[in-house]
Amino acid sequence: MSKLRIGIVEDEMIIADTIILMLEDLQYEVLWHAAKYGEAVNFLDNEQPDLLLLDIQLSGKLDGIDLARLVQEQYNIPYIFITANADAATIERAKMVRPMAYLTKPVTKGLLFSAIEIALSNYNQSKPLPPSANSTPSPIRDAIFVKEAQGYRKVYYANILYLQSDGNYVHLKLNDGKQVLVRSTLPDLLEQIDPTIFVRIHRSYAVNTRQVERLLTDEVVVAGHSLPLGKTYKELLHAALGISG
Repeated sequence: MSKLRIGIVEDEMIIADTIILMLEDLQYEVLWHAAKYGEAVNFLDNEQPDLLLLDIQLSGKLDGIDLARLVQEQYNIPYIFITANADAATIERAKMVRPMAYLTKPVTKGLLFSAIEIALSNYNQSKPLPPSANSTPSPIRDAIFVKEAQGYRKVYYANILYLQSDGNYVHLKLNDGKQVLVRSTLPDLLEQIDPTIFVRIHRSYAVNTRQVERLLTDEVVVAGHSLPLGKTYKELLHAALGISG
């Protein structure tokens, strides 16, 4: 069984090193360690862990709660807060982004292990179950219905070039130069549409694989549009396009 891969965001090196040693003793794999918001985002774009340990107080304008909000919207990865701050205001902010656990420093190995295992269990149980054969009818296979002011609009997959995330919204870029705005995060929307057609290539983009014209080292060209290709998603895209090696 493969080890659980964990990413750490902690700006105090001594504390980070201590946590890394604890995790390795507990037989977890430390995938990477970041000290700042921007550094963590770069790591997430290239290699996503199974779980994140986030310090709330980070050097810079954006802190761990800001990062958790981005992770919630863009990456759909469970996270645990580890912080020295247990004041009411910080806890209220933390509650808004629904962490799987909240640990205060100093952290012991036993508490860390318990928090990780319980967090993963809760996260896995919170995922929706696949529909049974006798449940609701299967959705149509070639289009998605998008909510509008007066009802719903049918958008055919064949007319969508790519999807672009914008926080809690996703822009459907169409082949006629127009776009449709959907109120959803990118991970949630990708669960609703055909995974054999649409593949994520970046934290902010997914493409219609039938519209891909060129594939470069860190770039995908779709109908003349150059889109970024993250290292994390390259293998999945290659498989979807039938590219080996």
